[in-house]
Amino acid sequence: MMSAPASGAGERGEPGRTRPGALRPAALAIRVAWVASVAILLALGVWQVERRAWKLDLIDRVERRAHAEPVPAPGPAAWPAINRSDDEYRRVTISGRFLNDRETLVQAVTVAGPGYWVVTPLQTADGTMLVNRGFVPAERREPATRTAGNPDGAVTISGLLRISEPGGGFLRHNDPAGNRWYSRDVAAIAVARGLSGVAPFFVDADARPNPGGFPVGGLTVIAFPNNHLVYALTWFTLALMLAGAGLQRLRRPRRDAGASAAQDTEWDHRQQDMRS
Repeated sequence: MMSAPASGAGERGEPGRTRPGALRPAALAIRVAWVASVAILLALGVWQVERRAWKLDLIDRVERRAHAEPVPAPGPAAWPAINRSDDEYRRVTISGRFLNDRETLVQAVTVAGPGYWVVTPLQTADGTMLVNRGFVPAERREPATRTAGNPDGAVTISGLLRISEPGGGFLRHNDPAGNRWYSRDVAAIAVARGLSGVAPFFVDADARPNPGGFPVGGLTVIAFPNNHLVYALTWFTLALMLAGAGLQRLRRPRRDAGASAAQDTEWDHRQQDMRS
């Protein structure tokens, strides 16, 4: 009695062929990683869109503060609540007397060239506030070269409230002992100059001319980088490219499987013809 011919992969001498429609663990892991990567890229794109909305709102708020009518600078009771998000670049006025003998020169690069910010304590009725009176070139570094611009009596200053810049500048740290300053670090300057009761912020003086022409105020640069749209488009483009590449790769095995199924059908037909 003849046995029926074996069917399937063994008949064609192809042991170990994966059952049609089944995914090997490695292939499944690749698909999971692909889907996760596309999802992450899309999430990064959405995050950048949200960041852009936040940045545009911040720019709008700062612009409104900087161009509003000036208000009296916050007093000591409000100092603990001062923060960058709500208060920086607010237009304020302060009145008092400059302590010219305790000024600090902070290295600066401005549209007028390299030089120094002249940061001078202003003694007020409520305490002391540091005022960035403006820019002087290197040849005006010494106070004796700009005596006309150092008033002795009571003054009223209008300018922008700024948050302290602790530490120093890019790759350079403040050196109080050597009197080398690269940022307007309120706390460190206060300690170095023996000041107490100092506000945790400083004020950038406006462009009102000083006697003798120096320091030059009103050089505050208000600029916020806003590249979030570019970043969002980059992430979305990468997600689209990765999704397209993955879908193309997924369609290829289907075409291969279709060709293999056609070959299997043809083989079966030949086997049936041989038995008939």
